Amino acid sequence: MATQFALASTPLVALPRQSLAALRSALIRDLGGNFATYLQEAGYAGGEPVFASFQAWLASRGGNADGIGFAEFQGLAAEFFRDTGWGSLQVGTLHDVVITLDSADWAEADPSLNIGFPACYYTMGLLADFFGRIAGAPLACYEVECRSNGAARCRFLLGSAEVIGAIYQRISEGVGYEAAAEELR
Repeated sequence: MATQFALASTPLVALPRQSLAALRSALIRDLGGNFATYLQEAGYAGGEPVFASFQAWLASRGGNADGIGFAEFQGLAAEFFRDTGWGSLQVGTLHDVVITLDSADWAEADPSLNIGFPACYYTMGLLADFFGRIAGAPLACYEVECRSNGAARCRFLLGSAEVIGAIYQRISEGVGYEAAAEELR
């Protein structure tokens, strides 16, 4: 059964994907490498209202975010992000070290951009805050594959700041993210 997401009853607004892409392009043009911080900060700011909307969405279906297990949560979060226009989302794990969030059609990605690096910075902030609220602890999110960089999917790694920081460090040293995560087992 298809569901209707009542946007007007939430703190969310609809934003065309093209607007998000234009914002990113303008920030890159005007700020160079510093653009990412601004998008990520905006994403973090959006985490709380998106989570509140998720809770309301769950309640409208007779559910409660506090009363669901991780396996059920995975499916519900994927359905919520799809229903709100972000795209498909598959939740998994990598070497039992980090959570993976994969999407072949994520809204922030722009395959025509071919920017040379993952570029869904708004999403990284948003997902870190959103999933941190479920975890009850601060989380960090790092995109390791991106459709804006020619990849077939966007892949986000989600974990503690220490774990994501260690993976980032190893990536900057030339180690692949999968190997870096495996080292932390």
